[in-house]
Amino acid sequence: MNRCYAPGPSRRGVLGSGLAAGALVLGATSARGSTPSLASLAKAKGLRFGTAVGAGPVGSITGSFEDARHRQLLIDECGVLVPENELKWYVLRPDAKTFAFERADRIAAFAQAHDIALRGHTLLWHHPQWFPAWLDAYDFGPRPATSAEAMLVDHITRVCAHYPQIDSWDVVNETIDPTDGAIRRTVFSEAMGQERTLDVAYHAARAAAPRTRLVYNDYMSWEAGNETHRAGVLKLLEGFRARGTPVDALGVQSHIGAENADSFTGFGRPQEREWRAFLDEATGMGYDLAITEFDVHDKGLPLDFAARDAAVAAYGRAYLDLMLSYRQTKEVLAWGLVDKYSWLQNQWPRQDGKPKRPTLYDNDYRPKPLREAMAAAFRSAASR
Repeated sequence: MNRCYAPGPSRRGVLGSGLAAGALVLGATSARGSTPSLASLAKAKGLRFGTAVGAGPVGSITGSFEDARHRQLLIDECGVLVPENELKWYVLRPDAKTFAFERADRIAAFAQAHDIALRGHTLLWHHPQWFPAWLDAYDFGPRPATSAEAMLVDHITRVCAHYPQIDSWDVVNETIDPTDGAIRRTVFSEAMGQERTLDVAYHAARAAAPRTRLVYNDYMSWEAGNETHRAGVLKLLEGFRARGTPVDALGVQSHIGAENADSFTGFGRPQEREWRAFLDEATGMGYDLAITEFDVHDKGLPLDFAARDAAVAAYGRAYLDLMLSYRQTKEVLAWGLVDKYSWLQNQWPRQDGKPKRPTLYDNDYRPKPLREAMAAAFRSAASR
């Protein structure tokens, strides 16, 4: 459930250049002051905290990396970063022969310069809507299964080799169709078979990055209406275990909150009992959990900031407490720290046309009640 953007002009990668990465933070000031960072609060409990960040062009919604105050906030709060879009095929692969690493290199260099871990998202977004046009139209020739597997393995091998600092990969993203719980059909699955495509991706990732945590990532949620999606994900996880596919963890995107219908006037309807049953089944199969894309969608809430922020914080805290009650939950990633850079600003607009407040910091870099709710959830969580 991730937004896209049209890639702008390429920039020279700065991977490994501490001088260039350090220059990115000149003039930045701390927005957090002396309050313990979320990364430190998480680390104290055996967790890690971080966020997605974009490296888009100046002036775009994904241009958060151009903002010195935002970069300082990343340093202040985060123990791990994940490129928001820069490692997806439609950005990374402009054609069948080219790898455009420049954007992701900037984020990797920044993380390395500031001793921040790096997650990878994603080696295979197995959804036809998000493949580049050239791939959807690609002719795999007279032996399509062999050619498709070679392309997929080559992509995964080269990307993993380029970023040896990545210690956790969303290998496959969003392959379950929430309408019927089935594996999505793509140009790869048409050539190789659905399960074969996914298995090849994980085995290739394990071979290329043997000490890296391999994750299946999806947006099934705790709210009503996700029942079919959850069932499909459990079936997928069962299949991985039965076939010996090397998957270590389930990534729970955690885009929670308002439904996306214009008529909705509040939050969704959490199904705590059913959600716990889902998590129990996943962890019972031996999977760890990761909150990979946390935000709280406030589309239908009142305009008043105080009331809206309080409701967002309470809803987020309840969800975080539940998720952190599982010792298998090892990391919490926000999908953006600052409201103006949230992908939700461009998706499902509020009826009043006003900006949303789904993240931990407002547009003036002031911490919101949701930030304190997350800090409190970390403080009360059991060690793992």
